[in-house]
Amino acid sequence: MTETGHLQVPPELQKHISSAVGKFFRRIIPMLAIMLIINQIDRSNIGFIKAELHTDAGISAAAFGLGAGLFFIGYALFEVPSNIMMKRYGARLWLTRIMVTWGLVVMLTGFVTSPVQFYALRFLLGVAEAGFFPGVLFYFRQWVPNSHRGRATAMILSASAGAFLFSGPITGSILMMHDFMGIAGWKWVMFLEGGGSVLVGLIALAVLVSRPQDARWLSAEEKHALTALLEQEDHARESYHTTPGKWALLTDRRLLTYCLIFFTMTMTGYTLVFWLPQIIQRIQGFSSFGIGLLTAIPWMCAIIALNVVGRYSDRYRDKLNQGLGLAMLVAACGTFMATMGNPWFGFVAMIIACIGSKVSATLFWPMPQGELPASIVAPGIALINSIGNLGGFFAPTVFGYLELTTGSTTGGLYALTSVSVITGLWLLLFRHTPAPGAFVTVENKHVR
Repeated sequence: MTETGHLQVPPELQKHISSAVGKFFRRIIPMLAIMLIINQIDRSNIGFIKAELHTDAGISAAAFGLGAGLFFIGYALFEVPSNIMMKRYGARLWLTRIMVTWGLVVMLTGFVTSPVQFYALRFLLGVAEAGFFPGVLFYFRQWVPNSHRGRATAMILSASAGAFLFSGPITGSILMMHDFMGIAGWKWVMFLEGGGSVLVGLIALAVLVSRPQDARWLSAEEKHALTALLEQEDHARESYHTTPGKWALLTDRRLLTYCLIFFTMTMTGYTLVFWLPQIIQRIQGFSSFGIGLLTAIPWMCAIIALNVVGRYSDRYRDKLNQGLGLAMLVAACGTFMATMGNPWFGFVAMIIACIGSKVSATLFWPMPQGELPASIVAPGIALINSIGNLGGFFAPTVFGYLELTTGSTTGGLYALTSVSVITGLWLLLFRHTPAPGAFVTVENKHVR
C-alpha cells in the first residue's frame, strides 16, 4: 500500500482481474439491470390505476396516499434485516427470493376489494422488496473491486432511471386490455407485471453467481486474482476502522454521515419523480401522450450524464466527495431555475435538476461501498438506503403541504433547493480522506 492509500496490484495479476470483472459486467449486470427496471415498474404502477382502485375497490384519495406511504414503512423496517440475510445466504438465492415474493404480492393486489386489503398488501410489498437495491450494491462489493465500482453503479442506476421511460408505455398498453376475458384492465396490470417479476426472478436464479469462487465461467487464475484483491481491500478497510463488532452499525460516524447525505439526496430525487409531470404540464399545446414523452427527456439526459461521470469517477476516487457536492449544487440550480421564466425555461431547468440528482447517486454509492468495513457493510448500505427512502416519504409530504398552503409548487422547490445547497456546500468544504483500500491502481481498459 502506498502513502496515498492506493493498494498496489502486481502487473501479472492486473490482466486476470480486469478479465474477470469484464466477464461479470457482460454476464451478470444485464440481468441485474432487467431486475431493477422491473422493480421500478412494479413500484410505480399503482399510480396509473388510482382512478380504477377508487371505482372498483372504494379506495379514496386519502386511503391511496396512506397505502403509498405504508410501502415505505415496510421497506424501511425490513431493509437492514434483509441485507443481513443476504450476507448469510448469498446474492443468488436472496435477490431472487426478493423478486419472486414482491411479484407475488403485486399479483395479489389484483384481488383487492377494500382499503384494508390495500393497506396490508402495500405494506407487504415494502417488506418483500426490502433490501433489493442495497443488496445489489452489496453484491458488487463481493465481486467488483473499488477501481471498477463507479462504472458498475452507474450502469444499474441507468437501468433504474431507464424504467421511467418504459413504465408508462408498458402499463398503459396493459390497461388497454380492459374487459379482456371479463377482467378489468387494472387487474391485468397487477397480474401481468407481477407475474413477469416472478418469471424473471426464476430466470435470475440460473444466471446469478454469489461469489467469484462459484463462477464456472472464470478461469482458476481469474478467480484467484480477483478474490485476492477483494480480500486485500477488505483487510485494509478493517485495519483502518476502529469500530468493528456488534454495535459498529450505530457508532460508525462515517456511516451516520452517509445516512444524512443520502436522505437529502433522496428528497430531491423523489420530488422530481412525483412533480416533474406536473411542472411540465404548464407547457401548452401537448396531449397527455406528448407530456409523457417530454417527461422522458430529462431522464434520458440524466442516463447519458451518469454513465459519463461513472467512468471518470473510477479514476478520481479520492475526489468523489467534492464531485458529489458539485453535483448536488447542480441539482439545486435546476430546482431553483424551475421557479423562474416561462414553462420551456422550467423544462430545461428540470433537465439540469435530473442530471444533478442522478449524477449525485453515481458519485455517492461507491463511497460507502468502498469505505465501510466488511463487518458492517451489508447492514450499513441497507441502513443508508432505508433512511434515504424515508426522505422519499418526507419530501413529497412537505412539498404537497407547501403547494396546498401557497397554491403553487414554488415554495416546495425553494425548500428543496435550500437543502441541496447546504449539503452540497458542506461536501465541497469538508476535507474527505479515503480509507486505505478505498481505491486501487488497476487498469480497467479490458472491461467491455
